[in-house]
Amino acid sequence: MNEHRPWIGCVPFALAATAAAYGWFVRPRLLSWGATWEERVRAYPGDDLVPGPGSTWTMATTLPGPPEQVWPWLQQMGCNRGGWYSWNRLDNGGRPSAEHIVPQWQNLEEGQRLDSLPSGASWFTVAILVPDRTLVLRAALELPCGRPFDVHGGPLPRAYVDSVWGFHLAPASGGRTRLVVRSRSRSRPRPLTRPLDLLFGEPAHLVMQTRQFHNLRTRVGAAARQEG
Repeated sequence: MNEHRPWIGCVPFALAATAAAYGWFVRPRLLSWGATWEERVRAYPGDDLVPGPGSTWTMATTLPGPPEQVWPWLQQMGCNRGGWYSWNRLDNGGRPSAEHIVPQWQNLEEGQRLDSLPSGASWFTVAILVPDRTLVLRAALELPCGRPFDVHGGPLPRAYVDSVWGFHLAPASGGRTRLVVRSRSRSRPRPLTRPLDLLFGEPAHLVMQTRQFHNLRTRVGAAARQEG
């Protein structure tokens, strides 16, 4: 039936080769954008909150100011606060993220909720906070409704995603900051959530995280120039 279209028999092999190339070469680089080998393999605060993750990202950038200048920008993150400094139409209801430090948003505490949607129907919880050094946010959501649930409150939902989003700061040469972002996520049922992670979750995380890096560099750099 395919005698006049012999290339059809090559399609499965081409797809398999493409998938293998993506898995071996492309995907590892996407999940570790900007991070050194040492940054990728080390453990960070908050890793233990999501044991046996299905996905782990370690991305990094260098910001043009010391950690004490970067920290206030992180403290005021959240919808209905300073925003997330990423693509505002996608993660902040179209509202622009803050371009200056707002004192009323500088009193972050462990256990505090940070809205992940402008409606307030979903949120991150501040899991770990060490000023000028570490901020770990956690989100546990029931699927497909996206309703938050208490990971310590009883049996897990049949379908869910539990993730941490950690920001780790370290002084760098020239009065700069090395910012490493470690994200870990586990979800169920894996036969459903695994393809969604590969096709949507991981590419979306790359797009949003690199945009946040860019905007943080811009804001921290502008503030450093003003102080100088």
